[in-house]
Amino acid sequence: MNHLLLKKQLQEFLIEDIGTGDLSVSFFDDETEVTAAIIAKENGVFAGQQVLHLGYELIDIDIKTEIFVKDGDLIEAGMKLAEIQGKRKSILSGERVILNLLQRLSGIATITNKAVKLAEGRTRICDTRKTTPGLRMLEKYAVHCGGGYNHRFGLYDSVMLKENHLAGFSSITEALSKAREKFGHTIKIEIETETEEQVIEAANAGADIIMFDNCTPEEIKHRLTHVPPAIITEASGGITLETIDEYSRTGVQYLSLGFLTHSYQALDISLIVKGAVKHDYSRNI
Repeated sequence: MNHLLLKKQLQEFLIEDIGTGDLSVSFFDDETEVTAAIIAKENGVFAGQQVLHLGYELIDIDIKTEIFVKDGDLIEAGMKLAEIQGKRKSILSGERVILNLLQRLSGIATITNKAVKLAEGRTRICDTRKTTPGLRMLEKYAVHCGGGYNHRFGLYDSVMLKENHLAGFSSITEALSKAREKFGHTIKIEIETETEEQVIEAANAGADIIMFDNCTPEEIKHRLTHVPPAIITEASGGITLETIDEYSRTGVQYLSLGFLTHSYQALDISLIVKGAVKHDYSRNI
């Protein structure tokens, strides 16, 4: 993860929430120090270690953050994930932004981990560009924490010719030829296919990657027979947690799943200041 970009984003998120000052803590004694714990309220996979550490560092350099888990670790309900020591007002001012990110990233890591386990090593699970604007780096990092792989990060790091791109050319062969003329050997070209004929043409034209879009497992099995081993294969569209097992048995190399970053459920994580409520957060790992 790009540390400089993360710092810039966290500054923007904190400014959005705190604005000209946190009114709810404006009358607190500046010197009052407390201890708070970050607690998991449900089972899942943790992601956001750098967010937690750097977020509080930006608010108050004197805050001490001790994190007991690593990104990608399995966590259980009731587990103490981290302990924060510092001025009460500083801890509370950063609470919501930091928890929002921890909950969302851990939610993505958790659902990714479920998908990876369902595929059982038969095929790789990867994300898509269906991310929250402004949070792509973090959300794709969370996919990695869950055991998944990242597809392209943006429109700038590979060529992917979909239906609307191909409509501007007479054929897939022409589109591939034009792309090859434009770019060097380090830029991969992926072709999205919807029919068997398109798969055959893309394979013959020398695509680097062929995607089977909105195909059934049976269709993928058959169409794979037209694809030489040197071409990477990917399936996407309409795949759910319930159907991952079946798709992973087709022989396709990658399943790209948009729901990892657009339909996940945030993991329930809380911050509890010691003495605020009767809560046992002594559990560690």
